[in-house]
Amino acid sequence: MTEETASFRLSSAQEVFGLRRVAQQAAAALAFDQQDQVRLATALSELGRDRLGSPDLEVTFGLDTTAQPNALVVAFSWRGGTPPRQETLDLVARLVRVEHRAGTPQSRLLLTHPLPRDGAWPDDPGERLADALDTAAPSTEADDLRAQTRDLIAALDETRAQREELRRLNEELEETNQGVLALYSELTRELETTNSGVLALHSELEDKRRQLQEASEAKTRFWTNISHELRTPVNAVVGLSRLLLTPGPSPLSPEQQEQVELIAASGHTMLALVSDLLDVAKAEAGHLEIHAEPVDIRLVVTHLGGLLRSHAEGGVRLVLPPLDDAPALVTDETLLVRILRNLLSNAMKFTERGEVRLDVTADPDLHDRAVIFTVTDTGVGIPEEEIDRVFEAFYQVRGPHQRGRPGTGLGLPYARTLAELLGGSLSLTSTVGEGTRVRVRVPDLDRPGAHACAEQEERP
Repeated sequence: MTEETASFRLSSAQEVFGLRRVAQQAAAALAFDQQDQVRLATALSELGRDRLGSPDLEVTFGLDTTAQPNALVVAFSWRGGTPPRQETLDLVARLVRVEHRAGTPQSRLLLTHPLPRDGAWPDDPGERLADALDTAAPSTEADDLRAQTRDLIAALDETRAQREELRRLNEELEETNQGVLALYSELTRELETTNSGVLALHSELEDKRRQLQEASEAKTRFWTNISHELRTPVNAVVGLSRLLLTPGPSPLSPEQQEQVELIAASGHTMLALVSDLLDVAKAEAGHLEIHAEPVDIRLVVTHLGGLLRSHAEGGVRLVLPPLDDAPALVTDETLLVRILRNLLSNAMKFTERGEVRLDVTADPDLHDRAVIFTVTDTGVGIPEEEIDRVFEAFYQVRGPHQRGRPGTGLGLPYARTLAELLGGSLSLTSTVGEGTRVRVRVPDLDRPGAHACAEQEERP
């Protein structure tokens, strides 16, 4: 809906000249910028010249308050259906929005230009427009030419200013581009340097990995060879010590017997160390073969009880489960016994009073059948910062508890290695002064895919 503000008759060139002045005053009152004022005045002047001579030619100014934003609407109306020239419409369409409505008995041309979006126009644009149109002064052809000249000069000045601004922006953009190119070149050089360093580091790490692998293989070969070489003479020492301690026609003196007993004890200790070294070497090299068979857990527990009860010192009880309904398990019985023997003997070694308990339960996970063996003691415990290190070969937690308890530091690493070879896991929790809890999970190798998993663990 358009609110009409004022109308003008156009019947002479003098009135067409005045239309340009009126258009500029109206656009200025509505806070149009200089370029929009010139566009509107030029469009109305061209249409006025084109339509001059049409019957009942009239120009009406108004505001469309329904548009968003509001818009200035200028309507040319005349009687008859003679259309404006197409070249005039094309020119005007480049300046403002124009719509031609041909009809009988009256034709119309509607020019629409939105008010500024920034809100610079007054609170009551209709009143300002009416005031500007009421005070419009008549104009002559000379006034129109002077106004066009002023508009042209203003447009040239603005064009020159825009050209200077564009030149300045181009210079800034060129400087920015040069900086970006310099930064890109620098980053490229740094990236190339970094890549070279990464490649060199990767090569160095690969060399270190190969060296560590060769060192590990050499260590394993050394352990295997030296263990084989030591076992024969150590067995001889142990056997000869037993012969010397056997009662005979020439008994040993008390001092000699004490010395031979010391030799026998040292021989047994060395034999245990050699056996542990050989087993660890085989496990690391993947030479331990897994023989999966059904295991009678009750017999395993009974065997361990008979083997270890004699090692329990006074004040320490070895508590074993009754196992009236022992869970079924298919695994390597020999390796399982070695794991539990190491854990139980280690727990008894560092427990002065209280108990060492073995618990056996079936894993509640029905999709991955396994048996959980838990060894709990009331011994000296392990400091929190040492828990990870006790699984390093030959590492022993230092302290007063070590006195009189010889060891090699291979028990826990060996037990974990064997548990992983069986496809299981070993975890440890401990509190200093309260005791240690070791949990071993041994999967049932009779389940589908269990043998493949164990074989993968066995590979070096």
